Amino acid sequence: MASSTAATMLKASPVKSDWVKGQSLLLRQPSSVSAIRSHVAPSSLTVRAASAYADELVKTAKTIASPGHGIMAMDESNATCGKRLASIGLENTEANRQAYRTLLVSAPGLGQYISGAILFEETLYQSTTDGKKMVDVLVEQNIVPGIKVDKGLVPLVGSNDESWCQGLDGLASRTAAYYEQGARFAKWRTVVSIPNGPSALAVKEAAWGLARYAAISQDSGLVPIVEPEILLDGEHGIDRTYEVAEKVWAEVFFYLAQNNVMFEGILLKPSMVTPGAEATDKATPEQFLSGGQSELEATLNLNAMNQAPNPWHVSFSYARALQNTCLKTWGGREENVKAAQDVLLARAKANSLAQLGKYTGEGESEEAKEGMFVKGYTY
Repeated sequence: MASSTAATMLKASPVKSDWVKGQSLLLRQPSSVSAIRSHVAPSSLTVRAASAYADELVKTAKTIASPGHGIMAMDESNATCGKRLASIGLENTEANRQAYRTLLVSAPGLGQYISGAILFEETLYQSTTDGKKMVDVLVEQNIVPGIKVDKGLVPLVGSNDESWCQGLDGLASRTAAYYEQGARFAKWRTVVSIPNGPSALAVKEAAWGLARYAAISQDSGLVPIVEPEILLDGEHGIDRTYEVAEKVWAEVFFYLAQNNVMFEGILLKPSMVTPGAEATDKATPEQFLSGGQSELEATLNLNAMNQAPNPWHVSFSYARALQNTCLKTWGGREENVKAAQDVLLARAKANSLAQLGKYTGEGESEEAKEGMFVKGYTY
């Protein structure tokens, strides 16, 4: 984490109310780095570029982390995408999933604000309704294609009703194939639950899994998004979230170093440090800096994080926070495609401005203010 290009930050950055507004804990380094060093001697933190793709990895990370840009996450599993479609009265068929994803990737001018798109495996190999490869449409928009590579959460035996993320078996061959198909970055989502502990076992499992995935992805030429998500579920306050987040991130970077992951070639995607979704004591954007937040909340929080200079690019990786109103506007109707794409572009532009610290919130719709938290959310 010593390099100014290392550990590109997407989606979140914690700020306690007594800290300088916009300054992030993890990127500030002292707390998290000292926590890592309590585990290992400084000499063992030397990280080498083990991948033959080292230069390309750094270039990809910098491209995704370009000013005024962020990531559109459209990697929901087919089952979860089906829930989205059901909300607008559509069946969960491949044709309907194809139509919706075509709408997203082909929105004219999307590349002005979006630099990367995370795809589900079906989408990576899928063509648009016009017969073009989804990957090619993204590249034409100067958007880097990415791919979700984990196999989902399953119960962690021996824990306090917690989960672990599966998918390491066969990952090397899959990431190599994804690279050949045009993907240039990867995503692996694991979660930590505050109401359930979190147990030391769950934290270690999450950190080790992320580290192994990151090393394997880099070896195949894919920039890994390292995503230790602290779930929103719970009644805890922001200080408890902050405490758990610091512990989890320290553990993650400890194992990343042990696995010789090149920090300059990763994207760090921690969840925002906020009070639990069911907490009575809420916080303002100036106190904390997405899943489950309204579109407006997510944008305001991102903007607050960028009101002061950050040592790394602090941006967004949003799914529902970009697509919620877009999906409703579309409603599965061909005649609504342009209107839905206009809504998507408006949300993307708002978050682009927020990444630059220039978002004002003027002219936002009521739909953008609707919360999207789902208790026990999985996808």
